[in-house]
Amino acid sequence: MELIKVGKNTYYIKNNTNIGIYKINDTDIFLIDTGNDKDAGKKILKIINENSWVIKGIICTHSHADHIGGNKIIQDKTGCLIIANGIEVAFTEYPILESSFLYGGFSFKDLKNKFLMAKESNVTKIDNNLPENLEYFNLKGHFFDMIGIKTIDDVYFLGDSLFSEDTINKYHIIFIYDVKEYLNTLDFLSTLKGKLFIISHGEALENISSLIELNRNKIFEICDKICNICKNKITFEDILDNIFKEYNLVMNLNQYFLVGSTIKSYLSYLYNENRLSYEFINNKMFWKSI
Repeated sequence: MELIKVGKNTYYIKNNTNIGIYKINDTDIFLIDTGNDKDAGKKILKIINENSWVIKGIICTHSHADHIGGNKIIQDKTGCLIIANGIEVAFTEYPILESSFLYGGFSFKDLKNKFLMAKESNVTKIDNNLPENLEYFNLKGHFFDMIGIKTIDDVYFLGDSLFSEDTINKYHIIFIYDVKEYLNTLDFLSTLKGKLFIISHGEALENISSLIELNRNKIFEICDKICNICKNKITFEDILDNIFKEYNLVMNLNQYFLVGSTIKSYLSYLYNENRLSYEFINNKMFWKSI
């Protein structure tokens, strides 16, 4: 982990999941996300202690485990406030909802791993609890009620609203809950003006216009591929199989549920946009392009 100063009061810790830091005075700070697990939390605490800072609060951009994994240990050690927005409050306070949501029922034990389920922490609605000189804004799409944060230093923390070129080229299928809202968020991001933009997984950027287009074009590409796959009636499992083969992805438990959930979101979007239809044949659900 590397601590980088990007404004008078704004820092971030460069990591697999970048961690924001905002100084509200000479000693007190708020974190923006906490990384993916207990070890990340310990490393964050070490950096904070080395700088003689005091953690007063944690702002959760959203409730995925790689963003709230350090919450519990940091809150246990400091007693700090944790704030989140909307449905993200419930998922952060009760992480079992994440694995149950992905599975669509009571999740079996193998799904209760640190990549899909963080430790519980006590969470408060963001409402009026955001420190002075910080602004939050909605970034829906990747998850239910994800937010971004703007600091007084004109630095934006954008959570998982954008993914780096390396991430897109490696994984292709990025987790999305609501495709339409994700596209709306990309449109919103294109209106932002700022000094620096920090995405959660990748390098900080002074300009995000080309990355917005890259993310948007990948969405359109996947939509077209799914419609092509569905030229003939096909089940969800066979759609997923075709997508994995198309992008040379490797199937495992986490990928099955993360990519599978995302493909279902694409199917919903394409159905709502009148590009797909469905029917039941011999007790199986089939999708077909219109």
